[in-house]
Amino acid sequence: MFLSYFMVLWRLKYVSSRCSCLLSQSGCSFGGRFYSLEDTWHPDLGEPFGVMHCVMCHCEPQRSRRGKVFGKVSCRNMKQDCPDPTCDDPVLLPGHCCKTCPKGNAQIKEAESLFEFFQEKDDDLHKSYNDRSYISSEENSDRDNFVAVLTGVTDSWLPSSSGVARARFTLARTSLTFSITFQRMNRPSLITFLDSEGNTAFEFRVPQADTDMICGVWKNLPKSHLRQLEAEQLRVSMTTADNKKEEIQGKIIKHRALFAETFSAILTSDEVHSGMGGIAMLTLSDTENNLHFILILQGLVPHGIPVRVKLLYRQHLLREIQANISADDSDFAEVLADLNSRELFWLSRGQLQISVETEGQNSRQISGYISGKRSCDTLQSVMSSGSALTPGKTGGVGSAVFTLHHNGSLDFQVLVAGLSSAVVGMTIEMKPRRRSKRSVLYDITADFSATEERGSGRALGSCGRVEARHIHMLLQNELFINIATAEQQESELRGQIRMLPYNGLDARQTELPVPLAGQFVSPPVRTGAAGHAWVSVDEQCHLHYEIVVNGLSKSEDTSVSAHLHGLAEIGEMDDSSTNHKRLLTGFYGQQAQGVLKDISVELLRHLDEGTAYIQVSTKMNPRGEIRGRIHVPNSCELGSRGEVVEEAEFDDLVFVRDPAELRKDPHTCFFEGEHHAHGSQWTPQYNTCFTCTCQKKTVICDPVICPALSCPHTIQPEDQCCPICDEKKESKQTTAAEKVEGDPEGCYFEGDQKMHAPGTTWHPFVPPFGYIKCAVCTCKGSTGEVHCEKLTCPPLTCSRPIRRNPSDCCKECPAEDTPPLEDDEMMQADGTRHCKFGNNYYQNSEHWHPRVPLVGEMKCITCWCDVSLSLLYFKFLLRTF
Repeated sequence: MFLSYFMVLWRLKYVSSRCSCLLSQSGCSFGGRFYSLEDTWHPDLGEPFGVMHCVMCHCEPQRSRRGKVFGKVSCRNMKQDCPDPTCDDPVLLPGHCCKTCPKGNAQIKEAESLFEFFQEKDDDLHKSYNDRSYISSEENSDRDNFVAVLTGVTDSWLPSSSGVARARFTLARTSLTFSITFQRMNRPSLITFLDSEGNTAFEFRVPQADTDMICGVWKNLPKSHLRQLEAEQLRVSMTTADNKKEEIQGKIIKHRALFAETFSAILTSDEVHSGMGGIAMLTLSDTENNLHFILILQGLVPHGIPVRVKLLYRQHLLREIQANISADDSDFAEVLADLNSRELFWLSRGQLQISVETEGQNSRQISGYISGKRSCDTLQSVMSSGSALTPGKTGGVGSAVFTLHHNGSLDFQVLVAGLSSAVVGMTIEMKPRRRSKRSVLYDITADFSATEERGSGRALGSCGRVEARHIHMLLQNELFINIATAEQQESELRGQIRMLPYNGLDARQTELPVPLAGQFVSPPVRTGAAGHAWVSVDEQCHLHYEIVVNGLSKSEDTSVSAHLHGLAEIGEMDDSSTNHKRLLTGFYGQQAQGVLKDISVELLRHLDEGTAYIQVSTKMNPRGEIRGRIHVPNSCELGSRGEVVEEAEFDDLVFVRDPAELRKDPHTCFFEGEHHAHGSQWTPQYNTCFTCTCQKKTVICDPVICPALSCPHTIQPEDQCCPICDEKKESKQTTAAEKVEGDPEGCYFEGDQKMHAPGTTWHPFVPPFGYIKCAVCTCKGSTGEVHCEKLTCPPLTCSRPIRRNPSDCCKECPAEDTPPLEDDEMMQADGTRHCKFGNNYYQNSEHWHPRVPLVGEMKCITCWCDVSLSLLYFKFLLRTF
């Protein structure tokens, strides 16, 4: 039977109330994940149970006696809130907690027609390049964009500044990334975000660099600041650390023009410390050569007066628009119609100047040069055979990175590998208007050089005459790069040039990605998928990664749930070793990112020597579908420790490995003479058949629960906690091939962080819930994979089944002399009203000191019985004082 929500509810209540999940101002930590204040979520138990939709957890803000705000996790059962269905045969829809009455097949047909609609849009090669919604809507659907104009502050204690900055912000979940460009001031040293009351909400130390671009991220925004951001109540300030001590400041606003913007300008004044400034956001229309623009101005217009907007080339007036703008207007929008070929050429070269000038005796003016939109995002492309004009499965890969300069030149670095034959063409193209007619814009084949390895090579060069229309299309994700070979003269590899949003990974700014191909897998895989990855190791020896894939087929990966394409892994190039192979993350969509904080010394050494790989595995190719060799020089001789967490959400969870710092950490657990970091787990010395975890100064130890064996003869190895089948007394009819399949060293399971022998079974350990007896995991000897599945309870013929033992997963029909448990409806241990520890029974609320063999009574440890903690089995808590 499925894991009951009753059990999960009590598990969560137990963890939230006894593990002291009280955190800093940033929010709550639960199950290895971080949540902001006021966040709500359904807990995810992982495979094979998944998300528990009938349980809702909440990060409640609390305030200490000193006024410090912290988070506390509370979880409740939602099942009791379900309304009674009005029909006789209600159904439980996937992802829901409550049963509902079926609504016929209308919704199913509507969903199928909607899917067919998008499938047709994706397959349609007859659309013009102006229809860009089907390409770019996916990347922008879950992101909100904001902008700010920063100008000199007149009421600050710091001297006023002549500087002007334009800041663009992108909110993805609870992370706010920002790209800031500035003019007429030195590089700032500090960026400060201010809340609605003027208090500091977040500070960002600007790294030193010789550029006018600042890239950064504010992670884990609290709900209160998210609301202020949406309400346009946050401000951002930049200050310099030089002798001038300048400060500029501006309000963060959401703006509709940011999605379509492809050209921009920062408008400054020639006056010193004027406090004036502005930005222009511009875009070309899709069908005509009309230049649409929106101006956001600061300090120029104190009251409603006429202004003139001019388009200039080398101080020569080309266009002029007259309008009235008031101080209450947040922006001003207009169109410069029908630009001629010369104006479009100057636009592409960054030589057009836009000027705003007030009329009257005391005329004031701000102006700036227009260029292609600049940001910290990365222009890149992954080329795969599955995306070719005629899709195929060659196992090859193409990886490209582009840089657009203010003068309109486009630098490119392209790498291809695993091709079936020599490259004969490399072109930048539009989407074909018809299948038989390609729209080639730039041919860069002359910049390609083949390497010694067959089917490999690279192109390094620059397109110096990119047209304004093509810059617009490039920044709207409307261009493609195509690779033709001798055997596939039209297209063997192809990929969309996409703007990859900045997420805080600095490796993108300085390093090229590592190509991932099916040809790099051992043995090679002929797949239509390909990818590339950025990998780096920081000063704390944590590994940061970002992976982009192209061509992974959802339809072929039928055994993977809805949008999960595959699993990303990292390991050694030596396939005979499985000890140092680590799972990175699951794949949803086309990209994945995160940080791995518990890397072994051996894996760090392989990274340093260039003998490590990163690969993506799928159900169709569980031993790897695409792979690439990675070389990350590092000096991490002592290794690192921590958890695998999603970088964009959980980067504040830092696991300290310095013993001196561990002693200072108020959340550290002290057990058996050692300090353990919050969230860590280990095998205790007093009994190796237990697994202990540290949850906010509280040690929780779980005994290993052994699964039932189906074989008639078992033995108990001295070095193992559970009995195993006695192979000597079992059937000898094992083929030589089966013996070979059992040769791998075993399986590494993330839950208990232990190696398991091939063929062995165990109940999974799922932090922070402990061992789950309603599931059994098996180490597949042939592949070294872990397969977990829920236990299926047999059908019962009796009317009142019982659960004989609190830790049993399934109910049974009672014998005539077997009394049922008191509450037959509760799950597992909820039916008892006492606790069993060792050979002794304890009443509710009773406390005692445990006795440990060879040690005696441990007076520094207190256990207690709480019937509200009844779960799969009874836990005991080791409270540190």
